[in-house]
Amino acid sequence: MVEIKEVLLLWMGGTKKKRIAAQLSLDVKTVRRYIAAGESTGLAVGAAELTDEQVGAVVLALQPSVERAHGDGWQTCESERAEIKRLLEQEVRLSKVRRLLHRRGIEVPYSTLHRFAVAELDFGRHAPTIPVADGKPGEEVHIDTGWMTMLEPDERGRRRRFRAWIFTPHLSRYRFVYPCFAESTETAIEACEAAWEFYGGVFAVVVPDNTKAIVHTADPLKPRIIDKFLEYAQARGFHIDPTRVRHPKDKARTERAVRDVRDDCFAGEKLLGLDGARGRGRHCCAEEYGMRRHTTTQRMPREHFDAVEKTALKPAPTTPYDVPLWAEPKVAPDQHAQVARALYSLPREWLGHRLRARADRSTVRFYDPA
Repeated sequence: MVEIKEVLLLWMGGTKKKRIAAQLSLDVKTVRRYIAAGESTGLAVGAAELTDEQVGAVVLALQPSVERAHGDGWQTCESERAEIKRLLEQEVRLSKVRRLLHRRGIEVPYSTLHRFAVAELDFGRHAPTIPVADGKPGEEVHIDTGWMTMLEPDERGRRRRFRAWIFTPHLSRYRFVYPCFAESTETAIEACEAAWEFYGGVFAVVVPDNTKAIVHTADPLKPRIIDKFLEYAQARGFHIDPTRVRHPKDKARTERAVRDVRDDCFAGEKLLGLDGARGRGRHCCAEEYGMRRHTTTQRMPREHFDAVEKTALKPAPTTPYDVPLWAEPKVAPDQHAQVARALYSLPREWLGHRLRARADRSTVRFYDPA
């Protein structure tokens, strides 16, 4: 607009077109086009002043009017508008809509179908994003898990694919990754222990997705937690608040973390065993992801965590956690019950009863489930 305004001011002051072109280093054809647009909006040589509204009108006059008629594919979509709308309202994928039309002998390019659905049927227009409050420092950490890449061949030439537990604090986003082979309650506890050592403390609330390693029965209000993990949470002093099923916004901080960790952290790396993958994950979190400015917080996650969240965490455990074994043995006629391949004698009154047993490295306890 500055260029157009300068051309018009010189022209209205009586300067010749070629002189204007030479003075402003423009092509004379460009100057003629600007002046022709000015004349079409009512400007003339010798006018008293040039307002911003007049310049805006000249700019609009210079805009090319591109109006291209829709092709045959668009007309086909118009004729099938009701059917396409019905399928989209049933949450049928647009690619499947195209295949259903193809079965009926109706050929429409996917690009044309997509443009029609967006322009005419509001396809792909979601509700506005509502920012979620970050909460207090050290309050919440989100946990997700997913498949990663392949390890290098072992001594037998076999390659194994591994999973990873991914921890993301709700405030600083300082991520921690712990690779494992199986998604079990034992590996969940092992990953938590490694995370508390990595962060230097324990978060007040753990927000997992509804993995069977932690959540026995998912429920929006009263979820049932695996007894073994619930006992671990009580020992370490944190609460468990699982997300709702099929509600990705409940754990928006980690919803895309699996893909990012797989592609940015492990893809293309030569990982020699699970220990090598864990070392790579730790280095990536601390030195690469942790030192890269986060697009939302505009701070480096590691620096953000050290400055704000680290001092707000509960003290880190000083001794390793003894993961207990829970079982439901039945008291045999000889008054013995088997737990972890060992026999334990019980009073005669429990003959034929199935009890609950908890065994750790030092103690075995039996409970009456009734």
